[in-house]
Formats: sequence, C-alpha cells, structure tokens
Amino acid sequence: MDIGTAIKEIRIKSLLSQADFAHEIGVSFSTVNRWENGKATPNFKTLKKIREFCSKNGIDFNVDQYISE
Repeated sequence: MDIGTAIKEIRIKSLLSQADFAHEIGVSFSTVNRWENGKATPNFKTLKKIREFCSKNGIDFNVDQYISE
C-alpha cells in the first residue's frame, strides 16, 4: 500500500474530513489532498505527527515502511 492510500484509510477510520485531519496534524487541507492523490508525500517530521495521531487514536500505522533511506 502506498502512503497516500494509508493516509486516506487513517483519515476514514478516524471519521475525519481531509480538512479536519489536516488540522489534527498541523498541515493544510491541500497537503492532505495531494498525499491522498499521490502528488506529494509527507516528510519525516509529518510522518512522526501522523504516527503520534494514530497512536493516540488506536490506529495501526507502521511508519517504517514509508521511510526511505
């Protein structure tokens, strides 16, 4: 699964709109939209925020598979 699909699944499991999810992790709505559409990928700092969001909300998210060396 690519990162955009994973982010969309996290957002849907959380019952959040793209705008609400963006607010939760401190990015813009358009950023979340670009991730979900495969036009951009989150940086390391943002991946950590997504991991923290998932941990806080009981959602499984293995960030290691999305970090490239």
